[in-house]
Order: sequence, then C-alpha cells, then structure tokens
Amino acid sequence: MNTAATIAANAAITAANAAIAGAARQQGSGSAGSSTPHRGADTAATDLAPTLQRLRDAWQANKPDHAQRHADLQRLRDALKRKLDAMATTIAADFGHRSREESVIADGMTVLNDIDHLIKHLRGWMKPKRIGVGWRFLPARAQLRPSPVGVVGVIAPWNYPVNLSLIPLATAIAAGNHVYLKPSEHTPKTSQFLRELLAEVFPPDRVAVATGGAEIGAAFAGLPFDHLVFTGSTAVGRKVMAAAAPNLTPLTLELGGKSPALIADDYPIERAAARIATGKWFNGGQTCIAPDYVLVPKGKRDALVKALRAEVIARYGEHFENVGDYTRIINDGQYARLKGYLDDAKQRGIEKVTLAGHADPAQRIMPPTLLLDPGDDATVMQEEIFGPLLSIKSYRTLDDAIAYINAHDRPLALYPFSHDNAVVEKILHHTLAGGVSVNDTLFHFAITDLPFGGVGPSGMGAYHGRAGFDAMSKQLPVLWQARRTGGDLLKPPYSKAKWLLDLIVR
Repeated sequence: MNTAATIAANAAITAANAAIAGAARQQGSGSAGSSTPHRGADTAATDLAPTLQRLRDAWQANKPDHAQRHADLQRLRDALKRKLDAMATTIAADFGHRSREESVIADGMTVLNDIDHLIKHLRGWMKPKRIGVGWRFLPARAQLRPSPVGVVGVIAPWNYPVNLSLIPLATAIAAGNHVYLKPSEHTPKTSQFLRELLAEVFPPDRVAVATGGAEIGAAFAGLPFDHLVFTGSTAVGRKVMAAAAPNLTPLTLELGGKSPALIADDYPIERAAARIATGKWFNGGQTCIAPDYVLVPKGKRDALVKALRAEVIARYGEHFENVGDYTRIINDGQYARLKGYLDDAKQRGIEKVTLAGHADPAQRIMPPTLLLDPGDDATVMQEEIFGPLLSIKSYRTLDDAIAYINAHDRPLALYPFSHDNAVVEKILHHTLAGGVSVNDTLFHFAITDLPFGGVGPSGMGAYHGRAGFDAMSKQLPVLWQARRTGGDLLKPPYSKAKWLLDLIVR
C-alpha cells in the first residue's frame, strides 16, 4: 500500500471508530440507548493489537488439529455446565433481576446444545470433500478442504451475554481458529465471569478477552481480524462494517430490526397469543428475534388483546405476584428509551393497554404493554422495540399484511401463524426474512442445523452448526494434477495439439 493509500485507510479507520463509539454510547450493543455502567479495570487500547498478534503467532505455530479442537470444546462444555448456577446469579446481578430459568435456558442450554452438535459433527465437517473435475481435466482430482482462517474476533451484546459470546466462540474453535472476545460493557459482572471461565479452559494465546467501553469496542472492531462476528443493533453494525472495511475483514453481522408475527384468519387466536407471549416477554422482551409487532385480522384484534392479557396474568399474576419470573430492563438508559416510546404514543393518541402489573422505574420493571394500531410515524414503529412493548396492527386482507411487511426492511425473524399450508407458502414466497418459525416464535434460533442470520439491515452472513463452521473456515479449493495430463500438450505451437483442441472444444 502506498503512503497516500495508507493515510486514507488510517483516516477511514479513525472516522469509523469514532462513529462506532458515538453510536454505541447512544444505542448500546444490543439495540438502543443505554447509560454507561460502572466498570472495573478495562483492557488498555494499546494492548489490543499486541494481543491479537500473540493469538495469531500462536495459531500459526500450532494450528489446532481435531484432537485439540475436540478437547477444547469438551472442556468448555464441562466448565460451563459446572458453573450454570454461578452464571445465572451473575447475569441477574447485571440485570438487577433476571429469571434464573430464563438464564439457564437461553444462556446455558443453548450453548451446551451447540457445543454438543459441534463435537458430534466435527470430524465429518473437517474432512476434505471430493469435487469432480469433469472429463476434460481427467485424470486430475480436486477437493474442498475446510481450513481455519486464523484469529476470529467476537463482539457480543448484553441481552444474552453468555449465549452470544460462547456460541460464536465455540464455533470458531471448532473451525480451528483462535478467538479474541469483546463482551458488552453493559454486563460487566458477566464479562468478568466469561474472562474467568475462558481462562480456566484455554491458554491465553488461544482465547483472549478484552473488556471496556465504547472506545475499546470501536478500536477492537478496527483490528485486522481474519473474521469478525458482531451481534448488536443495525446502527452500530453499519459502523462496525465501516471499521472493518480498510482491513477487508470478512464479517458476520447479526443485527436486529422489527420482526413481525402474522396471524392468518384460520389460526386460533388463543394459541397464537400463547406462543407470541412466550416469544415477546421472555427476557423482558430484550431479544433480537422477539415479535416486534403483530398483524391480526381486523375483526380479531380485540380477541387477541383479551387472549394476550389472559396469558400474561396466567404467567406473572394480575398484580405481578410472580414477578420473580419477569426479567428487568437492563439499565436506566434502556428503561428511559422505552418510556420515551410510550410517551410518544400517548402524544399521538395511540391506545395503550397494560396487560398486568404496573411500571416501577426504581426496579426497572416495565410491564407487558400493548399499543393498538400505531401509525408508521410513531417511534414504536420506526425503531426496534427491544423491550416488553408490543404493537398490534389490524389488517383487512392477507395481501395487505404481506404488502406491509414488504414495505419495510427485511426482518431478522418472521412468524406466520396458519394451519393452511397454502397460506403459509404464500407468505414465505412473497416475503424474505433472516429466519422463520411457523406457528411459533424464537425456536428456529435453537435448531443447531438451521443457519442463523439476517438479510440486509437485519444482518449479513450466518452461523450456528455447519453454517458457522463454514463461515469461519476457508473452503480451500485444491487441484491435484496427475503425472501425465493433456494440459502438458496445450502449448505453442498449438498446431501440434490440434486434435486435442478439437476434442475439448466441442
């Protein structure tokens, strides 16, 4: 690279890093606004590049074979399994309160499930795949050889801080890479838990952890990784992509957006309400693939409201008697953002329905709340909600509902509800989303053989299972030439090989 190009690239990195830091301060690493938490000792910015180089040098000196990858994954699984209670307690301390069961399911079971899947299939995935060369190139042979790329960076968010750190990390380890992890500054206790867990499992030249705020995150994104996985908001994802661009770092971006549920006219409202309630109010709605709004036939809107109220009361009690099962909003900044959505809706005259309980800012409890038929000018319809608010929008025809989805950014998840296969196929044919659960919510994320990723503003690339292994590997094409080949004859003067040219060009 010449001097002018180097200066231009450095300027681009500086500008992108400043933009990431600013966006992260405003939006947090999960979705939108958040306050800066108190943290202990952070990683110094000057340590980032040397740590990356140490990881890369160690990888280059001893690229992990199957035995090492398998042993690393098994140790990680065993260590996490032993520490599930400590993990749940630590996450709850960061949230103020989080349901233990939700932590064990979402940050424990999912990771163990993915590691089990990686271990089971690892040897088969590592095998080179034979590729046909075609008759013109016989007797050569060819193969695709999955090769590790080097050091994978992982930038994880706060909403599922263990899951979204360890699943990409474990996948990168399975693919034979070393890993540099940057967990969220908004869950500092969990970040420390991860640092200690990973130090117990891996030597420091195989896995490293960087902690710190938006400035460290921005500098981290600008490092010349061999692959970078970012999970967070669309706005910050754009800045991460800009920071990675000067290094041409390959990216997997798991972003967010507004994921719709579409209830067709034939589907039972009570069953739809039960499954939407699970997807929406798990983790207090702080889930990137939570239903963000529901499209329901016009004559069934009020029945859906009634059914959702019954579901919430059955789960948490009319006055939140079971409030221990209800996860708090992560911090004051996120709470204020959600309160701002409600204030905006009130100013616009949008009907609000609180399904149970009441708000408690001191404990950051925001109850399950519906907003009925908000217009697209409402803030709640312009931004990803990432909380326990749910918009209900009526539609007249299925075509109208499909057109509404297509008039907006492609969502990270789509949830069609219908027992009519023709209706479901119509929805799937005329829309596009990162992933789909038919007649349910969330669960496609947990299926290890289904790639997880978005489309456009909701993401780029995918991981989980084989998709993640392939994304964090180089599918290296290798041609093995034979001792004698027709190619040896294809050289000037070509008149001597006219018979061969006539044979292959036909």
